[in-house]
Amino acid sequence: MALDFMQRRSTLKLLGVLTSLAALPVWSQGKPIRLIVPYPPGGPLDIVARALAERVKDSLGLVIVENKPGAGGNLGADLVAKAVPDSNMLVMGAVATHAINPWLYNRIPYDPLRDFTPITGVAQVPNVLVMNPDTAQRLGIASVGDLVAHAKRHPGQLNYGSGGNGSAGHLAGEMFKAQAGVFMVHIPYAGGNPAQLALLSGQVDLTFDNMASASANIKAGKLKALAVTTARRARAMPELPTIAETGASLAGFDVNTWFGLFGPAGLSAEQAQRFNKAFVDALNTTELQARLSGLMAEAMPGSPEQFGEFVKRERAKYERVVKASGAKVD
Repeated sequence: MALDFMQRRSTLKLLGVLTSLAALPVWSQGKPIRLIVPYPPGGPLDIVARALAERVKDSLGLVIVENKPGAGGNLGADLVAKAVPDSNMLVMGAVATHAINPWLYNRIPYDPLRDFTPITGVAQVPNVLVMNPDTAQRLGIASVGDLVAHAKRHPGQLNYGSGGNGSAGHLAGEMFKAQAGVFMVHIPYAGGNPAQLALLSGQVDLTFDNMASASANIKAGKLKALAVTTARRARAMPELPTIAETGASLAGFDVNTWFGLFGPAGLSAEQAQRFNKAFVDALNTTELQARLSGLMAEAMPGSPEQFGEFVKRERAKYERVVKASGAKVD
């Protein structure tokens, strides 16, 4: 009888432990985290995602980076939008997936605000206004002020290239035209590299290029940089003014390529804070900041609330810009 009682007691104790384990969130049971990158391997988002995954393994455990490209990033983002809160899935969202695409596409399968829980901003890469140096010399353009003055004297004679309709370079150009009160012809290309080649060969006069892709040719003197598009000067090229500081009409001009981490909607505050602390700690390490610097990127860690408010502002900004540009992707 005593033995039977002890067995029942042990069984009840074991059941209590199992019940407690079952009540714990999935992430606390050692299930790997799936970090979705909604773009192909090898790009800045992918490189940074893999570096982050390595840095947070001690605090979060195994993080598996999965590339799910398609539809301008919408397919990968939608995987996390449709995931249950305790699925251990995160997405490296970007300005395209969460601020531009909702207005650029006639229909996307998720709501960028309602269907996600912001975790933290990760990084931003400045864009830079660059000209073909021969064109700049021929037209006597040495600054943004010169460019605006020339464009006003010769409406429609300048053109600018971009990586395609609705790309960051296209929308930066449309914002510049609207604020400066000038008209330039937009020439879209099938990607950033073809657009830069067109600029280098003199087929277009200027572009609003990503600093990471333009920096080598700027340093080699093959492209003339006039200004950065961000609100603050870029650490990588502090000698360049911002567009915003070059004239009263351009005050407040701010365009950059940013990316950050989101979980599914309904993620508990505890889970969001846990993820936030791990990734923010990683972003504040000298190793990660050196990696970002090599990509011409700057870390932008912050609280979930700060990142959420930032995304709302960016979404509202690009609603105005995309609608004014008339850009659409079916």
